[in-house]
Amino acid sequence: MSSNQSVTVIGLGPMGQAMADAFLDNGHEVTLWNRTASRADALVARGAVLAKSVEDAVQANELVVLSLTDYDAMYAVLEPAADVLKGHVFVNLSSDTPEKTRAGSRWVTERGGAHLTGGVTVPPAGIGKPESKTFYSGPRAAFDRHRGSLEVLTGTDFRGEEPGLAALMYQIGMAMFWPSMLSYWQAIALAEANGLKAADILSHANDTMLAMPHFLGFYAGRIDAGNHEGDVDRLAMGLASVEHVKHTIGDAGVDTSFQSAVVDLFRRAMDAGHAADSFSSIVELLRKPA
Repeated sequence: MSSNQSVTVIGLGPMGQAMADAFLDNGHEVTLWNRTASRADALVARGAVLAKSVEDAVQANELVVLSLTDYDAMYAVLEPAADVLKGHVFVNLSSDTPEKTRAGSRWVTERGGAHLTGGVTVPPAGIGKPESKTFYSGPRAAFDRHRGSLEVLTGTDFRGEEPGLAALMYQIGMAMFWPSMLSYWQAIALAEANGLKAADILSHANDTMLAMPHFLGFYAGRIDAGNHEGDVDRLAMGLASVEHVKHTIGDAGVDTSFQSAVVDLFRRAMDAGHAADSFSSIVELLRKPA
């Protein structure tokens, strides 16, 4: 299908507005709906059409992009239009758990629509950039038919037809993102307690993060092979290191709760008999019980 097909965007928070802008930038005819209609004003001024109702918004186009808070919001918004979902493709770019996305997909499918789960990996500023990425899962035919339009928003990474896969990939990223950013906030708090500013440690913080791909790649193959051999690192040495970090933070009068959780994991792995193993053995504590 043509990359400039018409599209409906439902939900005009910062992400939804960025998506509608990207569609307009690329010559799409765009229909909008949002509970607070005034959020559409700037987009309407650019040529978008504000639908009078959710039903009208859905019926305007085959492709309907949802940018809502979560899947509960999807039900609240679409239930009044349940009778007109048939024949439309709903690309749900709202965040939620894999289980809730599976249930949401069934709900749409039972009403005659097609549901594509999406997991956007960038903030609104990354919309419209091909180097950005969104995970998708759901019916392959629907994805292929609308891929050109979806690539207006970001690059696409189709993960398969099981509807929860895109949400799973998104949440895996978030499971890494939030603790990583908390560690940065902790580093800034430690720096400030010692008379430094965030700008003073930025280069060092960037260098630290740039080194991470090496460690991720090195340990991925070993973990998949069940290899926690302590030939490169040992958990006992790692425990000493994370305790030094915690004491440094505490000595500076900075909150240690985040680092205490890290130390606790290392100590639990020690108690489980992994002192001479690699600290990758901590993954065994985190795994789902057999």
